[in-house]
Amino acid sequence: MRFEDLIQAPELLDAVRELGWRQPTPIQEQAIPPARQGRDLVGIAQTGTGKTGAFLLPLLERQLGQDGLRTLVLCPTRELAQQVAADARALSRHTDFWVGEVVGGLPMGKQIRELRAGVELLVATPGRLIDHLQRGTVDLSGVRALVLDEADRMLDMGFRPQIEQVLAACPRQRQTLLFSATMANGVHALALRILRDPVRVEAAPSATAAAGVEQLLYPVRPERKLPLLLHLLEQPGMDQVLVFTRTRRGADRLATQLEAAGVSITVLHGDRDMGERRGALDAFASGAARVLVATDVAQRGLDIEGISHVVNYDVPLDPEDYVHRIGRTGRAGATGQAVTFQTAAELGQVRGIERLLGYRIARVSLQAFDYAGGGAARPEPARTNRSGSRFGTRRTDALSPEQLAELLRVG
Repeated sequence: MRFEDLIQAPELLDAVRELGWRQPTPIQEQAIPPARQGRDLVGIAQTGTGKTGAFLLPLLERQLGQDGLRTLVLCPTRELAQQVAADARALSRHTDFWVGEVVGGLPMGKQIRELRAGVELLVATPGRLIDHLQRGTVDLSGVRALVLDEADRMLDMGFRPQIEQVLAACPRQRQTLLFSATMANGVHALALRILRDPVRVEAAPSATAAAGVEQLLYPVRPERKLPLLLHLLEQPGMDQVLVFTRTRRGADRLATQLEAAGVSITVLHGDRDMGERRGALDAFASGAARVLVATDVAQRGLDIEGISHVVNYDVPLDPEDYVHRIGRTGRAGATGQAVTFQTAAELGQVRGIERLLGYRIARVSLQAFDYAGGGAARPEPARTNRSGSRFGTRRTDALSPEQLAELLRVG
């Protein structure tokens, strides 16, 4: 299928070609036709599969020739909202659309001026949008299409009350599109209540890991995590590495340790202001920093090409967060590798992830780090995941005495 089979507006098709989008992704093929017809829709698609284009293209085409704020997109994080707004501007570059962006952490005055000047499409985070509603600086009475992007994450982050306020400020007669990588109970209940006879499209089963991501799990003693990470960073191909920690304090501590070891790093978490977060992303995307240490603030909306590896330095507490974390690599048909460090105390969390995935993640046992102690690496039978890829356990030879001594010194 071609984009010309899905949309007709020459302004949008020209932008698609200039962006280098050669062929629609599965979620775009399934979602664009009913969205273009004005149908309500639930879209289930793994991150990195093109779902932003799946809702922007049909909504932009439906709004051609109309003035005023007609399309509203809600996102759970600033980073995702800024990415969606950037995509909307790129796709509408040959139109007269004005794309607005309302997110926390940026000056309120500038946003007010932009809203008063008039926007046709608004991308917002719930909290800052409520601030504008309470100030009377935004009017949603003309909205004809509402998109809830990453709806499961918005509910997880406690945005339900703000979402309810936004829904109340929008007209009842509207088109509503709900997109998510997973269909949790809360998302399903919200969809049943706010959508009218929706079409459900599903590019991949809920909580499916991207097919191009090889997943490996390293059993490790807690005190050996840092030496293990430094050891892996010395391996070929570890070019652009995103490392997830569970807490902000843990991210700062790990970043300090990596920097002391001579690794070029940058940090992203919720305690950093907007300028620092933008600077961290720019440094990582440009290659000025080889490693980005982040909390789960980066698991959604981080769309950087070329991330070779994702490292779960701490196992996520929520199994679905694992799927979103590793989706930062292997995007748009590319390949990548996701590495998870598992201590003995995190065995239960790993089992929860494997139950969600429906298969066992391949183990790699390194004698110098495994909490099971010394001895040879224990190979396990290869497993087959839902995409049909075979992931087996890799045997890694023991380190030389000199390498082991160096790692012990670093640790």
